[in-house]
Amino acid sequence: MQIVALDASVPSLDTLIAEIDALMNSLYPAESNQLSVLQELCSPTAHFIGIVQHDEIIACGAIVEKHHDCLYGELKRLYVKPNHRGLGLSKAILSELIAFADNRQYPLIRLETGVKQPEALRLYAQFGFIERKEFGDHKSDPLSVYMELKLGK
Repeated sequence: MQIVALDASVPSLDTLIAEIDALMNSLYPAESNQLSVLQELCSPTAHFIGIVQHDEIIACGAIVEKHHDCLYGELKRLYVKPNHRGLGLSKAILSELIAFADNRQYPLIRLETGVKQPEALRLYAQFGFIERKEFGDHKSDPLSVYMELKLGK
């Protein structure tokens, strides 16, 4: 297994994004899903990575540079395929993305996740993310949890 950069030319990336969308659409109504499209994840302002095993992407995540009230990196599409969960892959991806954001001197990382994802909430809390109000283009939603991590301590 190795962490690699992902872009639109990677085989099966569309399938992986569709799998993530299907999961989110099964958990939340459409109006609560604030999903990034592949174009944003593969843009010059994003760092999109994955873990590949036997030519299959089994985990992924991205940081997208944002400039709303300040400069920050927004965490997007952190996902591990179900049959590979519990192996520390989300921690590896998240650690890599935090290091990237720190290297880019982002003062903080923000994210939006959902109330029906307790594992994700625990992971982010373990890494020091704290809850905050909605930010950027996100609208207040009772099914959403907004978090941030201050960098450059």
